[in-house]
Amino acid sequence: MDDQNRNLLLAMVLSTAVLFAWFILFPPPDAVEPNAVTQNGVVVLPEAESATGAPTSADGGAAAPDAIQTTTANAPRLDIETESLTGSISLAGGRIDTLFLNDYEEELSGTDKVELLAPIGTEQPYYTVFGWAPGGSLSGDDVPGPDTIWSAESGTKLTANTPIVLRWDSPAGLIFRRTISIDEKFMFTVAQAVENPTENAIRVAPYGIVARHGEPQDLMGFFILHEGAIQMVDGVLSEIDYDDILGETSEAQITESGYVGFTDHFWMTALIPEENTPHTSRIQYVAGSDVYQALTVYPTIDVAAGTSRETTTRVFAGAKEWDTIRNYEAGRNVIGLRDSVSYFFGFSDQTGIDGFVESIDWGLFQFLTKPIFFILHELNLVIGNMGLSIIALTLLIKGILFPLARKSYISMAKMKELQPEMEKIKERTGDDRQKLQTEMMGLYKKEKVNPASGCLPILLQIPIFFSLYKVIFVTIELRHAPFFGPFQDLSAPDPTSFFNAFGLLPFAAPDAGSILALIFIGILPLLLGISMFLQQKLNPAPTDATQAMIFAWMPWVFMFMLGSFASGLVVYWIANNTITFVQQYTIMRMHGYKPDIWGNIRSGPKATDKPDAPKKDSAPSKKPGPKSKK
Repeated sequence: MDDQNRNLLLAMVLSTAVLFAWFILFPPPDAVEPNAVTQNGVVVLPEAESATGAPTSADGGAAAPDAIQTTTANAPRLDIETESLTGSISLAGGRIDTLFLNDYEEELSGTDKVELLAPIGTEQPYYTVFGWAPGGSLSGDDVPGPDTIWSAESGTKLTANTPIVLRWDSPAGLIFRRTISIDEKFMFTVAQAVENPTENAIRVAPYGIVARHGEPQDLMGFFILHEGAIQMVDGVLSEIDYDDILGETSEAQITESGYVGFTDHFWMTALIPEENTPHTSRIQYVAGSDVYQALTVYPTIDVAAGTSRETTTRVFAGAKEWDTIRNYEAGRNVIGLRDSVSYFFGFSDQTGIDGFVESIDWGLFQFLTKPIFFILHELNLVIGNMGLSIIALTLLIKGILFPLARKSYISMAKMKELQPEMEKIKERTGDDRQKLQTEMMGLYKKEKVNPASGCLPILLQIPIFFSLYKVIFVTIELRHAPFFGPFQDLSAPDPTSFFNAFGLLPFAAPDAGSILALIFIGILPLLLGISMFLQQKLNPAPTDATQAMIFAWMPWVFMFMLGSFASGLVVYWIANNTITFVQQYTIMRMHGYKPDIWGNIRSGPKATDKPDAPKKDSAPSKKPGPKSKK
């Protein structure tokens, strides 16, 4: 068998084996239905459990509440209005419980903004709430809790320039204030203050909660993406699936840095306590209420008579934009290319949120996914089209790998020259496999040829392929990113189809993920199959009939296999095949070979007794071998 074809076949088999093994070893988990019933079309959740078993503060002196269930429908509200967010704060508990992302639509062609947070009484409540847990002689009625009705002391609308101040006077004579501010993106700052005008010292513990009722209905349940709770503690990120939270309460983590919350495919809500301030971080599930909670509880503090104390917690509620999140991590608002490079390689001395960029699910290959995304992001800033940026990234990757590819192509060209001599050795050794291998290795050593070198560049593409797939799938910058024409979302499969003649017929293509969509593929998978087919035809078909048939079907199998993948990934593969074709064709011509592409296409997968002799630009010399090259 031709060594170049053997290497290509080996790489393809390994790639296919890795794909299938990944799906077998890491199948997507089954979705868990929320514990809810409906009455007259309105979702009603069970009653809340008691506060027994609620998490204690860091020194055990006070306790945060359990699940929150009281509706906020009739409570007064204060609007939130910034360039990036629209929503409202309920004065019942001072909850941030209604939030829409202004720059993101639910559907590509729709007008409905993405709804991140929703109040109790809606189908899937998801909100943040803050309060104080009582300590010492105080009771629950003496401190503000999740259901306390606050009054607006200052401000009627929360904007980037106008914070609001909420106030609640305790029956015990204490004065509690909550100042909420927000920046132009997705970061809230919640300052909780308690003033003690009484004659007695008090003890209280401030806390913050992100509460989510039931699992998200749009949970993808795909093994390549984490959706659930995240908990950063002292530089170590824990990713906890919803199934793993059920019936469990995570161990209370006492730390001075980090964050805790819930992450979706593209969105996240997280509590970020004060840096260098001890606090307890915890994830828990309240089974009777079907509520998932991420909590931050500060240590119990003593407030002497006539004094006041204050704690500050930030809340990130928004899109996982890389630029935005890395700025928060680095503690800066505006970042240029030079600063971004210094940050990326760890040269920045500015402080911010510890490990915040890790909230984007980079995966196990983050040593590849991070650089790949960084380069793709910067290319897109220059080019302004994500599809063209993917092609430019492919050119860059191929350029980096070109020295290795060139050496591989030259080695394969030498193997072609040695083909007649190899056939003579096979005839001379007959069935003596050991003698055949010995003489073959002697020939390779004499002519300085490495038969395995042709496989290495192809194998290097496998981790790059998976890393780019991860980048395209998980990063929001690829969501609804247009290319041209019908390709307006590179994170989604090809929207064109044979079914409607690629949009010429007046009906829609089959729904993505359906059997029809798998059969009636679009333009990009078709181009992928053609590019892979032409790349194969740079060389004659293998002499073995079975191997020749496998090669003949391989491009079309991959065409249907990758038809449901993200369009951006298929664009990368097409560009990679095209560039590889040009590189290999050029190098073969430079070494005196003229690939008979059309002849190889016409011959098809038919087996021959001996490989077709490669065509030369001039008559071959009498003695085969590398010295016969021009």
